[in-house]
Amino acid sequence: MTDTYLDRRQAAEYLTRERGLRVSWTTLQKWATTGGGPRYRRFGLRAVYLTDDLDAWAEAKLSAPRHSTSEAA
Repeated sequence: MTDTYLDRRQAAEYLTRERGLRVSWTTLQKWATTGGGPRYRRFGLRAVYLTDDLDAWAEAKLSAPRHSTSEAA
């Protein structure tokens, strides 16, 4: 685990560039209010994220591998 904290914009860039999962920083901001987003911490007025938390959240949101759309049911 690295202890480098990313702000919201950096976290969105990380998810998009490193994980291939497009998420905007405004969506991360919305999820911080409504729930359902990755874990974050507060540093003063800023929300900061660890890449381990972003990775764990992304993995939890992904479905199991599928061979066809009929497997979803």
